[in-house]
Formats: sequence, structure tokens, C-alpha cells
Amino acid sequence: MASTRSLLPFRDINVHASASHYAFTSPSTPSAPTLVVERPSGDLRLNDGALLGTKRVSSIAGILGIIKLKLDRYIIVITKAQPMGRLKGHMVYKVIATEFLPLRERGLHDQDEDTYFSLVKTLLRTGPMYFSYSFDLTNSFQRQAQSDLTAPMWKRADDRFFWNRFVQSDLIDFRIGAGTSAGFRQAGREQPGVDAFILPVMFGMMRIVNTRVKSTPITFALITRRSRHRAGTRYFSRGIDDQGHVSNYNETEQILVLNDNVEGLGGFAGGEGMPNGKVGLDGQEAQILAYVQTRGSVPVYWAEVNTLRYVPDLQIRGVESAVGAAKKHFDEQIRLYGDNYLVNLVNQKGREDRVKLAYEQMVRLLVSSATESTQSDQYSSEKLHTMQAGERKQEFARLHYVYFDFHNETKGLKWHRAQLLLDQLKQGLTEGGYFRAVDMPGDTQGQLEVRYQQTAVVRTNCMDCLDRTNVVQTMIARWILTRQLIDVGVLRAGESQDDDGDFASLFRNVWADNADVVSKSYSGTGALKTDFTRTGRRTRTGPLQDLNNSITRYIRNNFADGSRQDGFDVFLGAYLPSTYIGGTLVFADRRPTLIQAIPYILAASIFL
Repeated sequence: MASTRSLLPFRDINVHASASHYAFTSPSTPSAPTLVVERPSGDLRLNDGALLGTKRVSSIAGILGIIKLKLDRYIIVITKAQPMGRLKGHMVYKVIATEFLPLRERGLHDQDEDTYFSLVKTLLRTGPMYFSYSFDLTNSFQRQAQSDLTAPMWKRADDRFFWNRFVQSDLIDFRIGAGTSAGFRQAGREQPGVDAFILPVMFGMMRIVNTRVKSTPITFALITRRSRHRAGTRYFSRGIDDQGHVSNYNETEQILVLNDNVEGLGGFAGGEGMPNGKVGLDGQEAQILAYVQTRGSVPVYWAEVNTLRYVPDLQIRGVESAVGAAKKHFDEQIRLYGDNYLVNLVNQKGREDRVKLAYEQMVRLLVSSATESTQSDQYSSEKLHTMQAGERKQEFARLHYVYFDFHNETKGLKWHRAQLLLDQLKQGLTEGGYFRAVDMPGDTQGQLEVRYQQTAVVRTNCMDCLDRTNVVQTMIARWILTRQLIDVGVLRAGESQDDDGDFASLFRNVWADNADVVSKSYSGTGALKTDFTRTGRRTRTGPLQDLNNSITRYIRNNFADGSRQDGFDVFLGAYLPSTYIGGTLVFADRRPTLIQAIPYILAASIFL
């Protein structure tokens, strides 16, 4: 069996450069082979021991990947990483700075190459990315408990959230003996020595806080993982694709660690976590409690087309045409999470009603003989609308549709009325449970002894899967957390985590920060309605901040999101730059001169 160290990425790498190659070594592991990238071909090989004739250039935190643009390949390396805290003894880092190492010295200036380069650099500079040398951030605690800890970390990573999977393709192909970039001497042979150079990176939100609830010390963490599939910006990425991937798909895991005496930001030697069974306070076992929620676009073929009007044109294809894609989507969701409670928050009137009706038609097509019920009140003719299978034996019987008229029920700052949705979900939340585990004494690989598993998930959406979704996910997370704290004896029955004012404030602000991160990645601005998330009530200044964000969204979504979408597509492999040098430039503006001049004329008329 491979040693635990060989299964984990190197936490220290030196880069050596020469005119003929780049060489990567780990000074803390001198017995490990050297990874060599030949210049300018990009062929990969392993070399036993150091190479002569190379000059050490720098020390790096890891190799993000290798990307091919129009004229050249570049090795993207992480040059600066910030410690964010420890999760069950494992240090987590945020990517702060990256550098591109070209395989050839480009003497010819090319406008397209410069543009591709700028797109990717902007994405890496603005996108929140996280990694750990000893902890798989791409997987929830529950999936980690079910994974093979004898496999290298990159093989255990969840493909959906392995953000740099595409740019790691050259290294992975070389590792498994596939492709043609491995060099003729080692092609077709597996190269396990490459495992430690492959570092999975997650895109999203990460917050780890050592705090207390009712004088009990805990570690509270929130992780949001953004899917690399169908990733993009607000109006360039909606609905579902043929493979069953939906836009703005995020998994959010709320984590509570009890009896964990790990504090500070220092790392552990060799990148290991603390030995199991030895991290508890007062001899008590370290306990991990976690709960996962998901969000994602309505799984039909639909789009919103920018026309410079504030409200873009809504287009929806026939729902029947998306049934195959929706089946793929929900097959995966049920396999990964169990029962799915599909919470739909779009408006039941106006333009959004078409999206609501399309979603409900899709559920009826998937769940045959569905049992439906509708509730109304003084605020809404359709306060709640539920659909679920009449028989549990059918294929998609684990789908439970719950529509809530969020807009009408909460308008006029009556945000407390969102509790009506929670009341509807409580039975499913109770039956679905949450993940709970303790350390296995003496297990040095980090294996957990699972006590309970989460067997259902709440999948929430609104139009953007942002603002309304954030409010509902925070409400559900608060209810689950209170239940967990009561179950472990931190709170008594009838008490709430809100009874501890300091922790309640921390909880609200962490979830509001999460809302802002998810929103900025998709819409370009912070989330709306975060005054409610941060304070527990709608403030008078909140609508003003929402107005400011809405205007900023309009400008960015209409005039800046094209290049942001291009950055996602190039980095994630959705678009492969052509290597053809002749012909017209890809990014040349071919619009008539008068059309190109309109924004400048408009700006002059406003400011001059």
C-alpha cells in the first residue's frame, strides 16, 4: 500500500527553469521523482533525482494546471496562498496569486493570445479558489466517509467541484498513461509519482471559525462548492444542458465540529491531520455534524436574452424536449443525496410564471400519477403548491416538489412569513436527517465512524438561484443547526442557537458572506436582501442597497458579462482556442463603426 504521504499533494514545490524545460521538485521529499515539462513541446516525464543545468526560479504552493491557448501552453502555478483555518486538523488555503510559465518565449505579438491570456488571468484573480494538502475540499464529509482513502486525493475528488480538472488534464493523462503528451519513453505506462503534483482546487466560499455556543467551544464552518459544469454568468448561463448539468449549481455544507482542540493557523508536518482519537477535549471524542443543501437553475431549456432593456427577453423551449436531460440531472441528484425536496421560489405571476409552469410540467412528466395539493391565503392564491409521487416504487418517486410564493408572502417587509415554507418542509427535514460521525480511535488515515447519514436534500431555486434562495437556505440551516445542538446536548429542548446573541450574529454574517460570494460569481454583484440575512429582519436601508446592486447588475450583465463568460469557458475547457494563426482575429470587433461609437456618444451626452 502506498504511504499516506504519497497519496497527498506536495505542500512545498521548487520550480527550476532552463531553456529546454521546467523541473518541479519537493524539497521536503528528496526521494520523490522530479516532474519535468519539456520546452516548447510540453511533453511530460519523471526523472529520478535532480536535473543538472537548471536554475531554481521560485518556490510555489502548487501547480494549478497547464492550459493551451492559441500560440502557446502555459503552466499555471500558485505563487501565494493564504491560510484560512483548520477543519478537523487540516489546514485550508485560499489561492491569492498565480503565475503563468510559458513553454516558449513568444517573439510574435498576437492580439488573440493576449486576449485569451487576459480572460484567464482575470478569472483567476477574481475567482475565490481554495485547496488543502491533506483534506478533500471537493467532497462533503459524508462522501469522504464513503471514499477510498487509499486512493490519491485527485482520484477521490468530486468531478463536479474539481474546478481545475480541465487544466490538470495533461498531468492526469500522463499519470494514467493516456494521451500523447507523456513523451515516447513513458507513454502507455502509469506514473504514480505524478499523484503528489496534482492538486484539486475548489471554487466557491469557505469560512472556518473557532467559536462558542452557550460556553461550549465549537468549530463552525461553511463551504459552498460551485460546479464546473455549465458554469458561467447570469444571462449567459440558464437552465439545463443535454448532459443534465444546470446553471449556477452549488452545494453548500454547514459543518459543526465538537471537542476539537485545534486552534491557530499553523500547519502540521507532512500535511497530515491530527491522529484520530486524540483531538478531543477532556478525553471526549471529536464529533462532526454536517448538513448539505443544493441550489441550481430550473432544469428545462430556457434562456434570457439581453436586449438592453432592464428585463431581458425570456425564451423557453418545449418542456418535453428537456425530459432526457432532466432525467440525467435527477438520476445523479437522487444517487448522491437521496430524496430531493425541490423548493421553487419564482413568482407565480408575470414573466416568471412561465418558468414556474415549465418546472411543474417537467415534474409531472417525471413523476407519473403525482399527488398535488394547493394552499391559499389572503396574500396569495397559491401560497404553497406541492407534488409528490403517489407510489414509492416508481423511478422518480424520491422527488418532492414544493412551490412557495415567496414574493407575495413576504412583501411589505414581512420576511418572517418565510417560516410557512419551513413548516411545510419540517417533516422531510426531520426524516432526511443530517450527517454525524466521530473519530475512529487510532486510525491515522482520518477514517470516521459514521453514526447517522443525511438521506435527503433540499434543492432550492428562484430565477437566479441567488437572493430568495439565500434567504431560504439560511432559514433551513438555522433550523438544522438548532436541532443538531439540541441532539448533542449543547442546547436544551426548546432553546435555539439564536439565544446566544454572539453566535447568532456570527451565523447570520457567515451566511450573508456566502450569499455575496455566490452572487458575485454569477451576477457580478453582492446578493440582494442580505440585510435580512445579517440582522434577521428587513431594514429600511436594505432596499436602497438592493437598488444599488440591481443597477450595477444591469450594467455588468449587459456590458461586462461577455468577457467574464469567455474566461469561464476558456479555463474550464468549454471553449478551445483555435491554433490557426492565419485569417481574421477572433476578438476583432466587426460591427459597423457607428454601432461601436454609440456607447461613447451616450457617455459624452451624459457627462459632457
